[in-house]
Amino acid sequence: MASSFIFILSTILLPVLFYFGTGKNKKSLITLSFWIFVVGLISYNDFFKNTSAFPPRFILIPLAAISLSVFLFKTVSKNEIRSKYLLAIHAIRLPVEIGLHLLFLQKKVPLLMTFNGWNYDIVIGISAIVLLSYSYLTKREIPKLFFMLWNIIGLFFLLWIVIIAILSSPSPLQKLAFDQPNIAILEFPFTFLPACIVPLVFLSHFLLLKKVNQVK
Repeated sequence: MASSFIFILSTILLPVLFYFGTGKNKKSLITLSFWIFVVGLISYNDFFKNTSAFPPRFILIPLAAISLSVFLFKTVSKNEIRSKYLLAIHAIRLPVEIGLHLLFLQKKVPLLMTFNGWNYDIVIGISAIVLLSYSYLTKREIPKLFFMLWNIIGLFFLLWIVIIAILSSPSPLQKLAFDQPNIAILEFPFTFLPACIVPLVFLSHFLLLKKVNQVK
């Protein structure tokens, strides 16, 4: 299916872009590769589909992803950050949004998680492509204040859709989309969205802000 292809390809591309965007940090590439392998193996065997277990099995994903993100953030030096590669990570948010729309058509995520609902993340994906084009064509740095605001807005949009996704998932926390809940994240390869794609997008924003605020 097209949606599976989009999420698998995004999951492969993001760690590669992150590797180059962090100055070819081998530690991050090895760690992410191992994490993707483990998550893929577990989700492929339908481990997360058991929603009756307590505590919910899926809670392991956000807890581990947060710990992994903190670890990776601390391992990257400001001087190693390559902004264009990290900006390219945000461009991948565009196909991811298309993938979410396809999942809605398959009745695996609610409408409110798509760009036709409450998800505005596609704006960041498109604008990232525009910023990349501007940077390559003009050979100029993106104005610092604008870039800071763009990253902050991007973080807000991402946090917003993460909250919606959590409240739409079949769990004790579900408050939205009872007619068509967010069941995709319990299945392979869509578990990669909260396990890998979202954490790396968050990380890229924080690292870009870290680079922008670098004292010269």
